[in-house]
Amino acid sequence: MAQNNAQSNNQNGGDVGQLPFERAIEELELIVRRLEEGKVPLEESIAIYERGEALKRRCEELLRQAEARVEKITLDAAGKPSGAEPLDVE
Repeated sequence: MAQNNAQSNNQNGGDVGQLPFERAIEELELIVRRLEEGKVPLEESIAIYERGEALKRRCEELLRQAEARVEKITLDAAGKPSGAEPLDVE
């Protein structure tokens, strides 16, 4: 039964490469909690750990992309702001 839950979680989660950041981090946190509890059978632990690794890579990729977009928006080749107005923090 537990193995079926892991398989259905993987199927419900879909392809990790298509998940938005929020969904990927949410699923990764769930996997970490389950593994920390230590109540998951060995085979399922291995399967969800592997999915967790894929989710971690997806989150890192999305964060790098977001960081690159912010840098492009805020700086031009000369290091001066371009393409966006400065953030008004007042």
